[in-house]
Amino acid sequence: MTLPYVLTLVADRRSGTLSSAAIDVARNMVKGSQPVVLSPGEAVEIPCLAPTPGSPTPATIRAAFARQKLDALLLKTRGRRKAVLVADMDSTILGNETLDDLADLLGCGEEVTRITEASMNGELDFAASLKARVALLEGKPASLLENVWENVKFNDGAETLVRTMRAHNARTALISGGFTFFTHRVAEHCGFDENYGNVVDIRDGIFTGQLAAPVLGPESKRDHLEEMAEARGVRLGAALTTGDGANDLPMLHAAGLGIAFHAKPHVRAEIETQVNFAGLRTHLFAQGYPASAFVS
Repeated sequence: MTLPYVLTLVADRRSGTLSSAAIDVARNMVKGSQPVVLSPGEAVEIPCLAPTPGSPTPATIRAAFARQKLDALLLKTRGRRKAVLVADMDSTILGNETLDDLADLLGCGEEVTRITEASMNGELDFAASLKARVALLEGKPASLLENVWENVKFNDGAETLVRTMRAHNARTALISGGFTFFTHRVAEHCGFDENYGNVVDIRDGIFTGQLAAPVLGPESKRDHLEEMAEARGVRLGAALTTGDGANDLPMLHAAGLGIAFHAKPHVRAEIETQVNFAGLRTHLFAQGYPASAFVS
């Protein structure tokens, strides 16, 4: 008989391994059955009964393994594998904040970074903060976009997450508050079906300090998610979303599985399912994919 819940325990493969002692502790916490190895030394899943009053909460379980830098995700078994993936770009698929990196090269990095941090923590309206950051680029050479692109770093497992879900018939999209200059390239590199971002205005190779299209903000991300689910012929419960900032909250709340990935405190306070240590492969383990099924 399939148990209704599963606890997935994942180690950051770049900094350590998943010990049998940790697995035993996790199993005892949820009174789980025999663990299933998803990736030796990296990930297991522990089938278990539904939580009852007095059972450890997801937050309690996470805290128990935080010192070991292990991620623990307690999820329902039914409908684990998702048919739609929507991912944020900056600090999610990428390790970079591309607009901040661009501002650093242009000499206005500190001011732009302050605005970005306030926006991602939910302290500033996203549209207003984006326009303020873009305004600081006025008169600067747009050629430096290429320099930023040359130095982007993809987070561990980014390509694997997208390609594996596509191989299993999921529809995938990269939806970012960043610039389409980057979303087009990141989407092509990872294999996303679709990509959306903000269009910065450039004339004669110079930033005008304006956007060339309406702001793509938090509600726009959720709208794209809803459109993708409808086009795929599934409900929002069959969607996975992932992101780190306040502008990702509407789509994280709306999806059947919304994962706060290395997220800002404001986001972690609202989103129960979190990946705080390991890479993006964790999103596949959470869906029950073993590493042997991954597509790199």
